[in-house]
Amino acid sequence: MKNKKSKIAMLLILALSFMSYTTLSKKTIKVKESTVVWKGYKVGGEHTGTINLKSGALVFDDKTLTGGTFTIDMTSINTTDLKGDYKGKLDGHLKSDDFFGVEEFPTATLEITSASANGKEYNVKANITIKGITEAIEFPMTVTENSAKASLKIDRTKHKITYKSPSLLETLKDKAIYDEFDLDVTLKF
Repeated sequence: MKNKKSKIAMLLILALSFMSYTTLSKKTIKVKESTVVWKGYKVGGEHTGTINLKSGALVFDDKTLTGGTFTIDMTSINTTDLKGDYKGKLDGHLKSDDFFGVEEFPTATLEITSASANGKEYNVKANITIKGITEAIEFPMTVTENSAKASLKIDRTKHKITYKSPSLLETLKDKAIYDEFDLDVTLKF
């Protein structure tokens, strides 16, 4: 009996010595203090605005970024470079089925699938879902103690947003809206 207990204890110690312990932590994003600024481009100009995060968190193994998930409130699309009727028309059009169809798709999501570190900067791989369609993307992210910054380029046509796309409408080149738009993100946690 004593010999059996000794063997079990030794096996337990051996098993524990081979296990790697990680210190995973989740940092919840302060959505009211964080910002997402969008910029869309058209022939002869551009428009900028904001969009709100509903929720988000970054996952760290010790101090190394390993993952994260975010929900974006698509109903909060807001144009900041226009005023009055022009602003209202553009906001409404961006929320319509021509663009983000926020009535049917009120949220978009982003899930970080991997992050490789180079100092405080990471090359992030993620899946972004807009209008129910998921696309794999990559972007740089800088992480400090209480914040993170990222710049993303999104190809709207990968999410079946093709309104006045120059890649699809050769005859409308002078009125085209470029396929890619930018998101500049500042996260506070």
